[in-house]
Amino acid sequence: QVQLVESGGGSVQAGGSLRLSCAASGKTNSLNYIGWFRQAPGKEREGVADIQTGAGSTAYADSVKGRFTISQDNAKKMVHLQIDSLKPEDTAMYYCAATSRSRRWSRPLPVLAVEYWGQGTQVTVSP
Repeated sequence: QVQLVESGGGSVQAGGSLRLSCAASGKTNSLNYIGWFRQAPGKEREGVADIQTGAGSTAYADSVKGRFTISQDNAKKMVHLQIDSLKPEDTAMYYCAATSRSRRWSRPLPVLAVEYWGQGTQVTVSP
């Protein structure tokens, strides 16, 4: 089993920045991908970024390319999501997610790929 705990959400004005963090514990060596999803009220959960834990390759949704940066700190078993140039449409609950499944997933990961979810951290962006 793997446990994921997010931190770093908050309320910011448009144009601001936030850094979300995800602390992983448990059988983290089994993980192939760790990613971030978000879900706004009334909308489906969508993948925004992920990182392949071994090779370190990253992938981003088109809506966040150039503004979001995902990184991992293997020693600390943490994954970070740097969010810059925030927009009101970025307002959502952000979830850390991970999977040990090794099939060739589309990137960023789809919801069906996820085995483990964090509890979420809220990001609110005001105009």
